Amino acid sequence: MTSVSVSKDAVVSNPCVSLVIPVYNEAHGIRETLEAAEQVLREISDDYEIIVVDDGSTDQTWECVRCVADRDRSIRLIRFTRNFGKDSAILAGLKHSRGEGIVVMDGDLQHPPEILREMVRLWREEGYKVVHGVKERRQEESFFHRLFAKIFYGLMRGFSGYDLKGETDYKLLDRSVVDRYVGFPEKVRFFRGLIPWMGFKDTSVAFSPTNRKEGGSRWGSFALVRLGVRAICAFSSIPMQVVSILGGFMFIASLMLGFQTLYMKLTGRAVEGFSTVILLLLFIGSILMVSLGLIGQYLSMIYEEVKDRPAFVIDKTLNFEP
Repeated sequence: MTSVSVSKDAVVSNPCVSLVIPVYNEAHGIRETLEAAEQVLREISDDYEIIVVDDGSTDQTWECVRCVADRDRSIRLIRFTRNFGKDSAILAGLKHSRGEGIVVMDGDLQHPPEILREMVRLWREEGYKVVHGVKERRQEESFFHRLFAKIFYGLMRGFSGYDLKGETDYKLLDRSVVDRYVGFPEKVRFFRGLIPWMGFKDTSVAFSPTNRKEGGSRWGSFALVRLGVRAICAFSSIPMQVVSILGGFMFIASLMLGFQTLYMKLTGRAVEGFSTVILLLLFIGSILMVSLGLIGQYLSMIYEEVKDRPAFVIDKTLNFEP
């Protein structure tokens, strides 16, 4: 890992507020995000830091942020060797943060920096350990994304008991929350769900997300489906139990069909055609494939945990103390 060191007096050693911004290919808008966030942070505290985690961007994101960080030592940079995923980028930022209050915010200005004032006030004055940024409405997106979100939140609520509708990764966490979160041994993480699961005293601040000013969402359809499946499996074993329930249902159905077939055979009435058999084979085959897929998902997550590989690998850092 390569790091660039600076003198200790140039870097705030114990900032009151840390802002973690995971980014991936945000070269067009990251400077505007940093300017807007820092303007608000200056009003909130004299001691703050901004940690930008470059999750293996393939554009000029690192160069853009480095130009700003070279002039402002309160902006600290982490660069991964490749794309490890947003949850890994958030974890890296939290591990390297030093503030007593840590905020996680996206780098595309869909999370408005203006509500940082209220989030910090609720943390400082009212003692909340977690302050969630919750969407009042969803930003403009495709029909598939809206449909998937509705299905995902419904399944998540039904399987795990956690209602994450409107939840985002925009959160303020107390240092005690962060210390426990980074201490979790699991590698497969879902930040948006793990924080409510921890059960600390929390509240929420509503906001209306703006549309991206440059480009579209970095989340493709397959990536969203994969994220949803992993999140549900990480928080509930009910899908595995559903497989058992479906197996029991099919066993009962097969017994009933077997008795019917035997009765018709004994009474001398032949079964006409194979439509029923074909439909049953297709139905049973579909259930088997879905069941094997669910089992495979759980096994793959266990496999990732057993390998015990690090959640990320850092290539470079900037403006951190040696």
